[in-house]
Order: sequence, then structure tokens, then C-alpha cells
Amino acid sequence: MSTTLPLFWHLSSANKKERLEASAKLVSALEHFQAQFVPKESPETSEDEEDGKPAKPDGLDVLNAQDVSYSIRRLVRGLASPRESSRLGFAVALTELLSRIDTVTCSQVVQLILDSSKTQGSMTGQEERDVFFARLFGLTAVIQSGLLLRDSALPSSSTVASDLDAYNETLTQLLALGEKKSWLRESAWWSISLAVDALTASEVSWKDEAVDATIAAVYSESKTWTPEKVALTLKLQVAYPSRDWKKQLAPTFKNPDVLSTGNLATLARILKESDADEDQEADLPKSGSWKPQVHFVWDMLLDQILPKGDNAPTSKGSFPEFFRIVVDESLFASTSSPERKYWGFQVFQKALPRVSADDMPMIFTKNFMRSWINHLSNSDRYLHKAARQVVADIQSIVKGNPRIGFSLILQLTGINGSRQFDKLTKTKTVESILTSMDEEGIQSYIDFLLKQVDDEQSSETADIQALNTRRAWIIEQLAALIRNGAIPKSDAWIQTILDWLAVHGLFIVTKRSEKNAILLRSVPMPAFSEELRNNCRERLLGCLAELTAQTTLVKEDSKAAKVAAVASDGKFWVSRVLSTIEGLEKDAKHVRSLSEIDSDEVELRQKAHQILARLKDVPEDRREVAKGIELLLSSTLLHQYCADEDDTDAEALESCIDGASRLFPAESKKGKKSRKSMGEDKGKEKELPAPIDVLVDTVIGFLEKGTAYMRAVANQVFSLLSSSVQESTIDLILTQLERRDPEELMAEEDEDVDMDDDEEQEEEVGDDESSSSSSPDDEDDEDDEGDEEANLELRRKIEEALRVNGISAATGDSDEESEEELMDDDQMLAIDEQLAAAFRARAGEKGSRKDVDAQREATHFKNRVLDLIDVFVRKQPTSPLILRLIFPLVELIVGTGPDEKQLADKATGILRNRIGKSKDTPSLASKEDAAKTLEELHNLARKASTSDVLTTLNQCSIYLSRVFLHSDTAEPVLKVYRESLSDFVARKASRLNPPFIGDFVKRYPAAAWSIRDDLVKAPGEALNGFRQAQAFHLISTLVNQLQALGDCKPEILIFMPKLRQAILDALSNACSSESTLTPAHAKEILKLALTAVRQTKRFASGADEASSVWEPSKWTDLSSKLASSDRFKSAVGLQAMCKQIVQLLQDSNTKASVKDKAATKRKADEAVVEEGAASGKKTKHKKARKEKSG
Repeated sequence: MSTTLPLFWHLSSANKKERLEASAKLVSALEHFQAQFVPKESPETSEDEEDGKPAKPDGLDVLNAQDVSYSIRRLVRGLASPRESSRLGFAVALTELLSRIDTVTCSQVVQLILDSSKTQGSMTGQEERDVFFARLFGLTAVIQSGLLLRDSALPSSSTVASDLDAYNETLTQLLALGEKKSWLRESAWWSISLAVDALTASEVSWKDEAVDATIAAVYSESKTWTPEKVALTLKLQVAYPSRDWKKQLAPTFKNPDVLSTGNLATLARILKESDADEDQEADLPKSGSWKPQVHFVWDMLLDQILPKGDNAPTSKGSFPEFFRIVVDESLFASTSSPERKYWGFQVFQKALPRVSADDMPMIFTKNFMRSWINHLSNSDRYLHKAARQVVADIQSIVKGNPRIGFSLILQLTGINGSRQFDKLTKTKTVESILTSMDEEGIQSYIDFLLKQVDDEQSSETADIQALNTRRAWIIEQLAALIRNGAIPKSDAWIQTILDWLAVHGLFIVTKRSEKNAILLRSVPMPAFSEELRNNCRERLLGCLAELTAQTTLVKEDSKAAKVAAVASDGKFWVSRVLSTIEGLEKDAKHVRSLSEIDSDEVELRQKAHQILARLKDVPEDRREVAKGIELLLSSTLLHQYCADEDDTDAEALESCIDGASRLFPAESKKGKKSRKSMGEDKGKEKELPAPIDVLVDTVIGFLEKGTAYMRAVANQVFSLLSSSVQESTIDLILTQLERRDPEELMAEEDEDVDMDDDEEQEEEVGDDESSSSSSPDDEDDEDDEGDEEANLELRRKIEEALRVNGISAATGDSDEESEEELMDDDQMLAIDEQLAAAFRARAGEKGSRKDVDAQREATHFKNRVLDLIDVFVRKQPTSPLILRLIFPLVELIVGTGPDEKQLADKATGILRNRIGKSKDTPSLASKEDAAKTLEELHNLARKASTSDVLTTLNQCSIYLSRVFLHSDTAEPVLKVYRESLSDFVARKASRLNPPFIGDFVKRYPAAAWSIRDDLVKAPGEALNGFRQAQAFHLISTLVNQLQALGDCKPEILIFMPKLRQAILDALSNACSSESTLTPAHAKEILKLALTAVRQTKRFASGADEASSVWEPSKWTDLSSKLASSDRFKSAVGLQAMCKQIVQLLQDSNTKASVKDKAATKRKADEAVVEEGAASGKKTKHKKARKEKSG
């Protein structure tokens, strides 16, 4: 037993893995002991009797080893332990042990369990619960181990392991346990169902008697029906269908099949856990009886009514009726409690994965949808989390099976749901389902929406308002499919949506067409209202805006590339819609256009189509520009179709045609032409603006409109045209960014309006002067009516001013003479100032409101123009025209006010991220202009208002420096940096900071080396100690970059003495004069000296040369000065650094002398060796001669 006792402790561990390992080890050890155990021949005498101990009454010691019998008793007793997870660990070990050994009977173990779990009157509530759980777990262990129905005999005995009495005793105890405590009933009956399953699968001789006993105990002894009893009934009916179930289920159930339609109302009351025999049910759960987990009977009911798998049994009952009566009208009833609805949500979650797409409408019932939407709509609802969990389950199911998504959307937006489901519930349920669906599902959804347009049209009493609301919702849903980027796109269904919007936005369907069943499937009755048609046109343009901004993978000649604004075949979406419109215009039999067009507009459109046809045959090198013009022309044409009459701008189309025809002229026919006419044409061409400027001006006009369609088209068109942009084009764009007075803008608008009014009056009235003079009066009257409230306020102020000065306002009763008597000159002078103030306030209100609106519009427009600049820099990073953009953008940043911060941020982003970080370097077209730009940037930097602006100017300066240096033109760069360096160190009001110059030194050390003398002179010209220290820091940056200069040894050796002298002068002056140089600054300067000495030693040819450059004696003198200075004598580190410099130079001399001596000695040795070798050779030669002569 010493080997098993420690294992019992780990059975109580909270760690499941540790518990299972302890159980396995314990059972394995006990099996080993039992295998070695040899029972006594006389069963009447046990080991305990022989040892003088009384025998145990349970008889376990007779056939079991002592460790085994002890373990069984301890495991049974341990079931009542409340410590950690003892009950779980001991139950698992007991179940496994009873399934492994065959030397105990069911009666023995059951009796042991009952004896160890008896209740006593002195027990507390907790102790009583522990005892009840011990009995439940013990009896369940007996059932799951198979001991309850084991028909084998014990070893060396005729006693059978289990019998009918033991089965009946177990069943009786479990039933009694369920009756004692309501919260134990479900668990006790679950154990009974395990026993019934085991009985059904067993072949014991007393099986029939056990079944009869079970039926009698369940149905005869108790007539009360509970969910547990229903669950057991379902099991027994499947296992023993031949029994007389009608008798057993009567009178509660009228039909022996529990799931028959007639029984569902009774079943609903039972599953709701209310009395099935009461007419008035109490819906609220009993105190302490409600559990958040749904009852296990629901799994059994769903298994029978919605069987899983291909080999599942035939479904029993009608699932729609079952769900409607048992779930929807019971758990989700309007009077149902939140606890019951919580169960309902769980039942729905269990049923959802079992239901097929055809049966999906059956579970989205009326009451469920009402409860679900209510609890989803507000986070304060009791069941909000449960409702959100249902949403998550639906989304996961659609991801696993996209085909079911369409059926789900129909339910969410159908009769029991709401078309505005996502809006009501504040979720994205429908949207997320759409993103998970496949193309086939999306197409089915579109067909469903289009079919809804004409539903219930035959009813004369149909609500027009409701019909229009439904059609507006359909239009919005179709547009949302294209707007949502996560939905898988297909050319087919996108084209269907665009064509449908074009048909109902621009045409009237007069007759159904069989050939075009998708678009002209029916004639809408009643016809679309003007508001709906306008909605279709707006959504059409909105969808095209989205598609124009999206990129599509286009395959061409075994190459694939992402192209914007096109379908998978490479054709623009706008062009596809235009083709549809042109086809419908020719189909006068089935459709009629909404608007009539005049002959001039027809001619313009014909010219546009001719140019579009011509653009298809352009050379490959101009294909991109041709594509841009095609998109611009097509988009302008489509906008002419969709725009309102007041918004139609024929000039835009004319400009497009003019620019495109001159940029891609038609092939001229051969013929004679006079020289005079040819000269006239050339003169006209010189006067006209460049074709690309005309096109870009049209693009800018698009941006003024401000719609999403215009913005998307403008950006995409300009992206395609960017390769043809000229200097005049850039100037045209930059002109839009110039700051203008809002009053001028308003004055120009007023002039335009007046001119338009005059033209209209001339057209309408002709030469009738009286009529033309009366028209503006009418307009003024309308304006006066619109400003009636403001005029009343002005009148009140005037009357108040008159009243203060003793003058009453005119009422119309007094004559002119009385007025003259009341108002003399003095009184008029007294009220003059007050009247003027009133009029100024009135004028100020109007002016300020107009100014604010004009300024806001101007800011938005400039934002859109900046988008064009961003596109140009991104598409043409090597264009020399980029240099023309830098300073105007900087001026925009510097000149904007606090209300235009977004504009400044956008311009800053272009300069810093798009231009400043570009890896490409443009060519230098005009050195003078670029040099002037660089100089202006440095002038602005010296007066920069904020550090953020200075950082932007710094990046622009670095970029321009790179352009100059890349073209081998360094002088303009060096000039401005010399001036900025001088300004930084010498001028007190300079706004420059060290990084402005330091970044140039870091990035381009070779160029910065050319201003080394200026850098060395800068500390001597510094305004104060801080500027002096910063100047030395710049020199330190350059000195650290000497390795990158290449072969500059002579120049470096010439530069170092100047640096030495500058450092010595600065520190010596700091010791003797009233310098503001601090010890910290002096330390940084000496660090520079140390670095420079080390660099000198690398480049110097010998130690003497390094010493001659840095003169160690002067650093010894400096150390003495620092030690005697009141300011620096406490800074011992400075003196140490001077000594370190001297030491570095002396070490180099010492090493050099040692090397010289070694070299001299090595040379002497080599000379001796050479002499010896030479003499040896001569001796050998002499011997050879002697031998030859001899």
C-alpha cells in the first residue's frame, strides 16, 4: 500500500491531466496487486480474522487483494470530499477500477456507496450536498463501468456479478435522489438514461424483467411529467417500440408519438418546466430551479426531428410545427421571461447547423425574430450577449457553407425580419453574410431584389408610399453590393446592377422584352417616381465612382496587371454603361428616354463618339494618354446623361472634344490648301492653350463639382494623362492653390450670376426695357422675403435708436411737416452713430456668413487639387516638373491659417513622404529656377514659424540638394548652406536648428567637405556659447564622415591644424573672457578634438606628422589654463581629456621610435646575412675552379 497511497493525493488536483495520470497509475498498480493475489481456500476465513481484526461486512476482502479492497473503500468515501476536484478524480478512478476487476459484485459496491452516503440530522447544508453528490457519482460510476449489467460469475464462485435486484436498487436510488432535490433531478435522470442505454445493449437473462421494472417505476409510480421523463420516454420508445406506449403516456399525451402535432402544446408546457396539467401556467422559474444550460432533452428531440448524417434515421414529426409551437410560441412568447428566452436562443443555436437551406425559414419565426432584434438593438438589454452569440454562430455557419447565406439574408430582411436589419440591430450581420457568400449566392440575391421591384403590383389598393420605400431600399441594397469591397466581385452581376440603374434612372420602360429579360423583365406598375429615378442616377454615378477607384487584375498576352476603373476584359466600366445606354436609345419599341435632347447636343455626342473610336488605334507609346482621354470623354458623356438640367455643362464636353481632337488629330485628307489659310491656322494654334492644358482644366472643373463620381474620375484621368503634363499644366494646377480673398470670390460669383441673369432676361424679353427692368426687382423681392427675420431685427434696432433719442418710429399717421418739426440737425447727429452701428452689424452678418462658406468651399477644392499633385508625383517621380511644385506647396503650408490645418497637413505629407522620401531623382531642367527655389527655401527656413515647418523645409532642401549633386552642380547648394550656416551661428533671431545643416553634412559628406573652412570659422563667429558648441557639433559630424571622402589625405592634413586652432581659441577664450561656454559644452568640444586626433593618425604618414599637426605642448598649456580657470577648475574631466590627447600623440611617437629601432636592427641583420651568403658563394666558386683545373 505504500506504493498506492501517494497517488490518492493527486486525484484531487485541479489539473485534469494530472488527475488522469494519477488515475492511470493507481489502476495499473492495483491490477498488478490483484494479479499476484491468491484467495484463501476457505472463504469463511479472511486475513483480518486471522490477524485478530474483525472482518469487514462488505466482503470485499475475500476475493480482492488488500490494496484493492482498501482502494475501493477509499475511492467511494472520497466521492463526498469537497476538496478541489476530488469528486471528479475519485469518480474516474473508481469507474476505471470497477471496469478492470471482476472480483466484486454490483450489490457490494452499491451497498458500500449507500452506506457511505447516508444523511444525518446533524449535517449542515454543505455536508448534505456533498453526500448527495457522492451517491450520484458513485451510482453513475457503477453504471458507466458496466458492473450494473455484468452477467459473468466471480472467480472460483457461482455468484453472478450483477442481478435484477441490484439493477432495481440502483434505479430506485436514482429516482429517489431526483425527488429529494430539484437541482439533482436532471443529473439523476441522465444517469438513469445511461442505465437504460446499457440495458438495451446488454444480453442479460433478466433484461425483460428489468425493462418492465423500469417502465413501471417511471410511469406507474409517478404521473408527473418532466423534461427528464420526456427524454427517457424518447429513448425507451426507440429501443422498445412494441410496448403499449399509449397506455403509458395517457392521459397527458393524446398520441403515443411524443412528437406528433397533437402533443406539441403539452410538450411545450413540459419543456418550459411548468405543470403540463395546469391551464394557467406560471412562466417564471421556481426559485433555485433555473439553470443557464439548456436541458439535455433538447439534443434528443433535435436528433429525432432533425437527424444528422447520411445514415440517420427518418425524421419524426414536423420540424416547422415543432419549432413554432415548442420554441417560438413557448420560449419566445411575449409573456416569456428572460430566462426562458435565453433557453430559446440556445435551442436556436443547436438547431441552426442542423437545418438545411430549404428549411431555414422555419427557425426564423416571428417571436424569435422580434426578441432577437430587440435584444441586439441595445447593449443594455438582458440578453444582448446571447443575441450577439447567435450572430456569431450565423456568420461562422455561412463561412463554412456560403450557399446558405442567401437563405439567411432572405429571413433577416424578410417578413419576420426587417429590411433595415443591420441599422436596427446596430450590427453588420447582413453585410458580413454577403461578404462570405460566393458569386452564385450574390447573383441569387440580386435576382431576388429585382423580383421584389414588381411584387404585388397588380393590387389596386397597394400602398404607393410603402412601394416607393421598398424600391428605394432595393436601390440602396444594389449600390451597397458594389460599395462593399469585401464582397467577391463578378463582372456579370456588377454589369446587371449598373444596367438596371441606368434603365430606371434614364428611361421609361414601355414594353416587356423577352430578349433582354434581365433589364426589361417587366413594366413597373405604377411607374418609378421622379425621386426614385433621381436616386437611380445618383447611385449609378456613386457605383461608377467606387469602380473607378478599384483595381482589377487584367490578363493580356500571358501577362497580368492591376488596372483601375476597368472590368476584367480591360474595358472601362463607364464605357460599358455608355454602350448599354446607346443600345437602349436605339430600342424605341421597349423604352423611352426621359429627356429630349436638342440637335446641338446630338452633334456634340456624335463628335465625342468619333473621337472615342479614333482613340482605339493610337500607337502603343501613347496608349496610356489615349486611355485617359477615353475615360474623360466617356465620363463627361455619362454625366451629361445623368445630370439635372440645371447642372448640365455642355462646355465641359466641348472642351474635352477640343483638347482630344488637337492632341490626337484626325488624318487630314490630301488636297490643295492656300498658304494664307495655313498661316492663319498656325497663328490660331499658337493663341490657343495646349491640348493637355484644356483637358486638365476640364479635370479641375470636375473637382469643383465636389461629387464622389467627379473626384474619382478626375484623379484617375489625371493619373493616365500625367506623362503628357507640361510646364503650363503645372502652372495651371498651382494657380488653383493661390490664396484669394473670399470677398473677391463672392464678387466673381455675383458677377457670373448677374451675367447669367442678364442673358436670360435678354432671351426671354428681348428689347422690352420695361420688362427687363422689372425682373431684378422681382428677384430682390424674393430675397427680401427670404431675409424677413433679419430685416425685422434691423428694424427693431433702428426703432430702438430712435426711441433712445426721444423720437418715435413712423407709424404712417403723421404727415411730412410733423416729421420735419420732430427731427432737427442736432437730433440727427445724435442718432447717426447708433444707426450706423445697426447697419454695420447687419452688413457684417451677411458678409461673414458668405465669407465662411466661400472659405470652406475653397479649402475643400484645394484639398482635391492636392490629390492631383500627389498623383503626379507618384506617377512621374523622375519628371523635372516636380521641382516646380516644391515652393508653391511650401507657401501653402506657411500661408494657411488654423482653419485650414487639414490643407497644410496634406501638403506637408506630399512634401515629406511623397517627394522627400522618393528614391528616384528627377533631371534638372532649369538650374536657375531650381537654385532660386533652394535659396527661397533657406530664406523661409531662417524665419520658420514652427519646428514642424522647419523640418519640412529641411527635407525639401535635402531633396533639391540631391537633384543638384546628381547633375554634378554643387555650387548653388554650397552657397545657400554657407549663408544658412552664417545665419545660424551669428544672427540672434535665426530660427534654424542644427539638424537643418547637420542632415546635409550626414547625407552628402563629400559636398559638405567643400564648406569645411566655413564650418571651422563658424565657432569664432558664434553669437554665444550655445551656438558655438552647436557649430563644433556640425564639425564633429563632418569629421566622423572622413572615411567616406576617399583619397583626400592632403586636404585633411591641411584642415586639421585649422580645426586645432579653432578648438584651442574657443577653450582659451572661455577660460579668460566672459564666454557663456559651459563645462558640458567644453567636454563635447574636447571629444571632437580626441576624434580628430585619431582621424589624423589614420591619415598621417608618421607620428611626427600627427604631432606637428596637433602640437602636444599647446594641449598641455590648455590643461593648465583649465585648471586655473574659475569656471572650469572643478571640471577635472576636461583636464584629463587634454592629457589624453597629449598621451595619444606621445604614444604614437613612442611606437614610431620602437618601430624605427626594430626596422634598423632588421635591416642590419639582413645586411649581415646577405654578406655571408655572398662570401659563401665566392668560396664555392673558388673550390669549383680548383677542381676543374685539377
